[in-house]
Amino acid sequence: MHIAKEAATLVGAPLRAAFRSTMAVDYKVDLHDIVTVHDKQSEATIRDYILKTEPDSTLLGEEGGSVGSGRVQWFVDPIDGTSNFARGLAFWCVSIGAVIDDRVVAGVIYDPVAGHLFSADLTGAWLNGQVLRSAACPDESHATLITGYPVARDFRLDGKERALASFGELAETFSTLRRPGSAALSIAHVAAGWADAAVGFGCNPWDVTAAVLILRNAGGSYRPLPLGKVAPGSAAHLCPGYVAIGDGGRYPTLDSVATDISERRQLSR
Repeated sequence: MHIAKEAATLVGAPLRAAFRSTMAVDYKVDLHDIVTVHDKQSEATIRDYILKTEPDSTLLGEEGGSVGSGRVQWFVDPIDGTSNFARGLAFWCVSIGAVIDDRVVAGVIYDPVAGHLFSADLTGAWLNGQVLRSAACPDESHATLITGYPVARDFRLDGKERALASFGELAETFSTLRRPGSAALSIAHVAAGWADAAVGFGCNPWDVTAAVLILRNAGGSYRPLPLGKVAPGSAAHLCPGYVAIGDGGRYPTLDSVATDISERRQLSR
């Protein structure tokens, strides 16, 4: 965990300095998937630090792909929430998770703007060094749900009518829905008790590896969704979907909607 903390905070000051400055934006897969030079520079800094400090490493980053061949696997998102970062919206973070033998052993999510450093190892979870405990409203009708669903990709996969119907069911059930735009930071907020639940249907390992451990060690639940992309029973951090709920929350509508989406995508493979 110490290595992940040092690597994340190493890029904090440069990212804060770049935030809300004029910057060039490039696009990857489509107009919804952007990248900046700061993503690439930060990932290079994190990669170099980790490989120097722990040579027995393999690093998988969002921008640079896989580097190294060591036993410790590092999943790195240098800026989770790049669209927010590029537009000046203060909801983005650095996410670093470490995995050994398919088990997440350490994770750090760093919000440089707010100064929040979420961390976890096999013994617990912390926020700025203080023990982290999640708490959620028991009833979904009083709860706040963070979701990014649906986007254009979901319309293609599920059909616009079905996707909007699923979103409508969530909107009618939960007291509040929010779409802030960073899976890692959203799940960290659930771990801190600042939101009750989060759900996602299109994430990558570098988005959620750290968050899985932080939430579970804070007492919350993390349910992976294979979504027809990986085999059922795959490690949680490798699944492209998730339902994250704080301690004490029991949300049958959320579970039902998420199960339906995942099973339909499995059948349509």
